[in-house]
Amino acid sequence: MASSLLQTDVAAHRIFPARRVISLLEAWAEAERSRIGLWVPVVLGAGIAAWFALNTPEGWVGWIVGCCAAGLGGMLFRAGSRIRAAVLGAGLWMAAGCALIWAKALLIGQPPLERPVYAAFVARVVAVEPQPALGRTRLLLEPEASGVAGLPGRVRLNVMDRDMPPRDGLGAGAVVAVRSRLLPPQPAAVPGGYDFAAQAYFMGIGATGRALPPVRVITPAAPSGMAAMRDRLSRHIRAQLPGGEGAIAATLATGDMGAIGEEDVDAMRNSGLAHLLSISGLHVSALIAGVVLILYRILALSPRVALLRPLMLIASGGGALAGISYTLFTGAQVPTVRSCIAALLVLGGLALGREAISLRLVAVGALVVLLFWPEALMGPSFQMSFMAVTVIVALVDSAWFRAHFSAREEGWPGRMARHLAALFVTGIAVEVALMPIALAHFHQAGVLGALANLVAIPLTTLVIMPTEAAALALDLAGAGAPMWWVAGKALALLLGVAHAVAASPWAVWALPPSGMTPLVLVLLGALWLMLWSSGARFAGVPLIALGVAMALRAPAPDLLVTGDGGHMAVRQPDGSLALLRDGAGDYIRETLGKAAGVKAAGGRTPGGEPAGANAAGAIAVGASPADATAAKPATLGGEDMMGRPLAEARNARCSRDMCSVLLRMRERDWLIVATRSDVRIPWSALTRLCTRADIMVSNRRLPAACIPRWLKLDRARLRQTGGVAVYLEQRRWVSVLTPGDRHPWIPLSVQNPPPQHLPRARPLP
Repeated sequence: MASSLLQTDVAAHRIFPARRVISLLEAWAEAERSRIGLWVPVVLGAGIAAWFALNTPEGWVGWIVGCCAAGLGGMLFRAGSRIRAAVLGAGLWMAAGCALIWAKALLIGQPPLERPVYAAFVARVVAVEPQPALGRTRLLLEPEASGVAGLPGRVRLNVMDRDMPPRDGLGAGAVVAVRSRLLPPQPAAVPGGYDFAAQAYFMGIGATGRALPPVRVITPAAPSGMAAMRDRLSRHIRAQLPGGEGAIAATLATGDMGAIGEEDVDAMRNSGLAHLLSISGLHVSALIAGVVLILYRILALSPRVALLRPLMLIASGGGALAGISYTLFTGAQVPTVRSCIAALLVLGGLALGREAISLRLVAVGALVVLLFWPEALMGPSFQMSFMAVTVIVALVDSAWFRAHFSAREEGWPGRMARHLAALFVTGIAVEVALMPIALAHFHQAGVLGALANLVAIPLTTLVIMPTEAAALALDLAGAGAPMWWVAGKALALLLGVAHAVAASPWAVWALPPSGMTPLVLVLLGALWLMLWSSGARFAGVPLIALGVAMALRAPAPDLLVTGDGGHMAVRQPDGSLALLRDGAGDYIRETLGKAAGVKAAGGRTPGGEPAGANAAGAIAVGASPADATAAKPATLGGEDMMGRPLAEARNARCSRDMCSVLLRMRERDWLIVATRSDVRIPWSALTRLCTRADIMVSNRRLPAACIPRWLKLDRARLRQTGGVAVYLEQRRWVSVLTPGDRHPWIPLSVQNPPPQHLPRARPLP
């Protein structure tokens, strides 16, 4: 009878192959039942990411309805099966993610200022952020409701130090009178750049600007407060340790990064040590671990307490209080809060006698963060921190790692060597895992970070932070000088390692922007590989390989134009970039360099001359493409993105008012013409030039009769598109803004473009 039933079952599977597939899925889900819950923050994050990727309310509603329908489709599976619960839960969580971020955007976000305005207003100070390295202070203000109409609820202003009123009365809660030219928070300057507008929206900042002197304090701030204590402590530390060492010491204690010089910041970033400058997992966990260890040891000194009291529970409670206090004192920034939550979950596991660190705790921490700060998903900080922790936990749990690095009976030299090897292997794994995220967001990634962290992490956790804490404690009795000396030497060593690693030509690897698709494939493949335990997890490897291949094959743009039309970068035949304007600052130079996949550096030549000082020649308005290279050549910017003098561009002709560039590609030549000043050009000559140019670029509105052969990027069009990247070989261009995009931080003129938006130019021959 059993044999006949088995034969009947096999025959049924042959007749209905879908039933066999479902049975295999249910068996696999049952085997992975302990891992299914790890995917809750992943599917919630997928819904959040969909809201950012889709541009209209119709798309958001369609996503929510589609996910709910897909989830309800799970009801077709057998009642009580794991696969049924997984499909239903995934659909509902993805719909909830989109609805959650949409609701937060509607309820909490601050719409941007509609247009630039000059305003004099009275405001309450919300936060003061000194930035002595830049010679300024950043103020976060809330304008009074009775002030200038139309101002957003929060404004961020930069005040130069020479214009600052006395610091004693300027703090959180003070009332000030200021004048400023306010601007809407700016989107990315070019595709692939940093989008401050989206971040500012969720931060509640509706306008930014620079304060015009004088800044008057109407009502001084109260003398006490957490921000004032943090500022006093930061200044005290910098007084004990001047220079870069003191700036980093202040950052470790208070989270104040404003005093760190640009050279030190670049060195820390390029060497893979930038995570030490952000109060996050390493700092919070080091503090909590130190407090727990000290409390546990002190309590264990009493036999009565050790026998009658739960020492780990008491020590964990003390560590939790220390972590929460440290988080509040350093400003409660989202990365710090995220790290504190994760540390509290670990302490809770320890107190309950559970495994201290596991993928389940990581998933719970990610879920908590996404529920309260769903917008953090799109930032590199969230992605890097949780990917790093997930990689570390998955690696430590692997059989290979336990076989080679688990504790064993050995002398201290072997134990020390094993710990260093484990740290190095972990650093390599984290470096490889974070490289796709860094390339996607910053278009640069450090490749020597594992070596630098091999020295920097033990130095920071075992020497710098303990000696700094001891020095601050001894300062209460005026005896902290010896500890400050030790901390200063350790910080000098840290900076020396950062600068030495950053100086290597292998320190930074740059790639042009490739969009978010490769990053999504890599992250999904990596999570699939780490979160499952059965052999099916290796299906994530092809996804990782596909994402990496797409990123490596991404073409570099031939032309970059910023959203205001004031700056343009043209790729030269040797791969370097030439800039349109001599006055491009370091920020624009770095932004354009990263967007082109070129490592950027300073804005002056080694001789100290401004970029573009060697530009010469002139262009005759109305010249033909052949004339563009006929006479004495000129550079567009005088310097490439690496800071070296740029050889004279044989394909360019520039005057004080215009530039013409002839790019010779495989299929055809392209003539690009750009204006460099606001000098009026005769209408007839300009329109004749437009007919010969393939691309016209200008920071002013060009006449309607100016119709180039392919693309017209003047003020009117760039207001709708934002910055533009042009790929001539593919004959395509991408823009920062998409007409009709209804995200709330997008300008209204882009959300609702006029019907005659972007007239088409003549077709290319």
